[in-house]
Amino acid sequence: MIIVTTETIPGCRVREVRGPCFGAVVRSRGAVGNIAAGLRSIMGGEINEYSGLLEEARSQAIDRMAQNAAQMGANAILTMRFDSAETDQNMLEVVAYGTAAVVETEGGFAR
Repeated sequence: MIIVTTETIPGCRVREVRGPCFGAVVRSRGAVGNIAAGLRSIMGGEINEYSGLLEEARSQAIDRMAQNAAQMGANAILTMRFDSAETDQNMLEVVAYGTAAVVETEGGFAR
């Protein structure tokens, strides 16, 4: 699956747009992570517990979005974006979304 944040892919043409695709993940920080992050926030600097949580959630959201696009018969996702929000004090929601498309190179279908 080709995934890009742009509207086009160099060397490819869009043969067909299949529609919007997305992948959503809701992750909990957990009590231990909240305690460690709370202690780090007092001293300042990066809060590794939250950074790791966000990276994992983004990765899972991309994987789910790619699965959704594949189910639609797409081989590419154009204009991919992320959205995130806290659903409550202990949960983080991350959504990856884009446009599922079938693209081809000048010599045939893209892989």
